[in-house]
Amino acid sequence: MKKEKVILAYSGGLDTSVILKWLSEKGFEVIAFVANVGQRDDFDAIKEKALKTGAKKVYVEDLRKEFVTDFIFPALMGNAIYEGRYLLGTSLARPLIAKKQVEIAEKEGAQYVAHGATGKGNDQVRFELNYAALNPHLKIISPWKDPEFLEKFKGRTDLINYAKEMGIPITVSEEKPYSEDENLMHISHEAGKLEDPMYIPEEHIFNWTVSPKDAPDEETLLEILFKNGIPTKVVNLDDGTEKTDPLELFEYLNEVGAKNGVGRVDMIENRFIGIKSRGVYETPGATILWIAHRDLEGIAMDKEVLHLRDMLTPKFSELIYNGFWFSPEIDFLLSAFKKAQEAVDGKVVVSIYKGNVTPVSRYSPTSLYDQALSSMDVEGGFNAIDSKGFINIHALRLKAHNLVLKGKDPFAWRKEIGNVYKTLGKGI
Repeated sequence: MKKEKVILAYSGGLDTSVILKWLSEKGFEVIAFVANVGQRDDFDAIKEKALKTGAKKVYVEDLRKEFVTDFIFPALMGNAIYEGRYLLGTSLARPLIAKKQVEIAEKEGAQYVAHGATGKGNDQVRFELNYAALNPHLKIISPWKDPEFLEKFKGRTDLINYAKEMGIPITVSEEKPYSEDENLMHISHEAGKLEDPMYIPEEHIFNWTVSPKDAPDEETLLEILFKNGIPTKVVNLDDGTEKTDPLELFEYLNEVGAKNGVGRVDMIENRFIGIKSRGVYETPGATILWIAHRDLEGIAMDKEVLHLRDMLTPKFSELIYNGFWFSPEIDFLLSAFKKAQEAVDGKVVVSIYKGNVTPVSRYSPTSLYDQALSSMDVEGGFNAIDSKGFINIHALRLKAHNLVLKGKDPFAWRKEIGNVYKTLGKGI
């Protein structure tokens, strides 16, 4: 009898290794899919481990450039940031992984896709919503919500014992009793000791960024160029280093940011399923990019478009966080953001120093900033007398509100309007 195929999102860690073996023991033909989204792993070793653990075939896909151009940069156009602090590193990687996993399933003629996300977290939702959006015919195996799996594996000890029994090589360390997720955009740390909100993370937890206290005691000046809101070039004004390739550009920002202590965030966030959790993040390159991009918008973006986009940003960020990247609402927002970013061109120079990223100069060939008009020293074509009527008009409702609060005739404001219009010479 021909075995049914399942494509497993495989990392090589304890959970997915046990899941691979468990699926194989249940009679599935398991094809492991390893996504390279920038994590520092030995992919040859992971592939070898998957095959030894029972995988029929292993796909190792380098998705780093696609991650930058098709996920990070579009998120940048909307200045995506969840709950004002989290730059969505894991949230943006999951739809890319799911997309490639579905493509492999279709190529292999597989009926199932599987993942190792837990039943309390966000990733289970992200994976499964993306599977549904990309191929609703695929069946999903989510072991950490499967009664049979949960009966067999009640905790980490059971996983370790099963791995030993099945000859699965594992590395278990008590030195890092917390969970990490790493990709090109960030590394996150959660669970274990970090579940105590009063616990102050020890320095060894951070393995990308140096402490701002230990960062170089000198600033680094970076010039970042944009076209239609998308980064096109980075120039280090101190040593002349230049990067134009999207992947190399982003990796370089990570390098500079990390050695200068940029991008550390420690926060309590709200998971989609309603549980609060603590996340400690290191996001050096994206932090630099987000700050520079937002500064350029100040000079090159229309006021009302900017304000409207900023109203949409929290919803955009929430949708990404909750796993709705492949949804009609995200399509709508990205189309709007792409239009809003037209002519957001130019360059920003940022000063990077001991964890801080500070824009210090900017230029745009499509600038809406008029130095003469803004100047306090010259008239610049602006008639200050016009401001009198402008203020009077905007003051009307405030005067009416004041009269009502004081219990006066609620229609007395009509007289106020009449007085204003007479002042303006228009009568009433």
